[in-house]
Amino acid sequence: MMITTRTFLLIALGILAILTLLFSLLHGTVWIRFDQFLSILLLHPDDPFLHQVIFELRLPRTLSAFMTGGLLALAGALMQVLLRNPLADPYILGISSGAATGALFCMVVGLGGVWITGGAWLGSLTAILLVLFLSRHKSSRSAARLLLTGIALASGLSALISFILVISPDPLLRGMVFWLLGDLDGARMPLVEACVLGGGLLISLCFANALNIFTHGEKQAQTLGMNVPRFQVSIYLLSSLFTATAVSLAGCIGFVGFIVPHLVRLMAGYDHRYLLPGSVLLGGSLLTLADTIARTLMAPQQLPIGMIMSLLGVPIFLVLLRYTHDSY
Repeated sequence: MMITTRTFLLIALGILAILTLLFSLLHGTVWIRFDQFLSILLLHPDDPFLHQVIFELRLPRTLSAFMTGGLLALAGALMQVLLRNPLADPYILGISSGAATGALFCMVVGLGGVWITGGAWLGSLTAILLVLFLSRHKSSRSAARLLLTGIALASGLSALISFILVISPDPLLRGMVFWLLGDLDGARMPLVEACVLGGGLLISLCFANALNIFTHGEKQAQTLGMNVPRFQVSIYLLSSLFTATAVSLAGCIGFVGFIVPHLVRLMAGYDHRYLLPGSVLLGGSLLTLADTIARTLMAPQQLPIGMIMSLLGVPIFLVLLRYTHDSY
């Protein structure tokens, strides 16, 4: 009965994801009727302008929002197991701060486009290597040491980000701040990101049984024959890859990787065979909805998606805090 219920939940989340994507494609500064959408989808557009709006403007942004939300939620689910801390999220170990530092450095020296993405990746990779190196102690690294090292590194990188903003020329400053708050305005078709999310989810599902064991503690995992240090590094690298990909695509967006795994865990339990795909579907749907609100709330002016996500995330977190117990 439990398996049937969890499978039904995944189907329901899949339907929610489809409806959210459809809602995002139809709503914006220009509202599109469903019959018009079907006509465009069947390659019989009555209005070439609407065809351009959907396929060249809204579809890349909608898919980018969904991929970003799915990546952050998946990273959050893995991070909460790795650190055995219900407060863990993709940004807590300094990965997003490293990515933001690299991207902002490219902006301030006049580089754009693919250079910003490359800078974000390089910054996140540097943060990953620093955390792994600094948290190592006597050939091992505990969850607490990883957590404390990441928090310290994130604080230092936040200071560096502030320094970059202070020395930046005024014409660049607004765009840099907007990007830090989460920006999908210049979104492109997220083909690479979709491959990272799809492939990463499959790899993560291969770790599902190990994740279920690790939730009971490192000692029990070692007793059952797990190579805990190797497992920790593997999960950390996976979650870092997902976070870096999301940040390079959309900037810094909070709360998705924090609250979504809690919501899915509340509905589906602790079995990561269901928790991981459920988190991807719900995280993608939630951020797609937030992006639609960001585009339409004060149209034609667009709001930072990170700001909308925070406004949605705070009340959800407070409800979770009131009605749930600690996850680990």
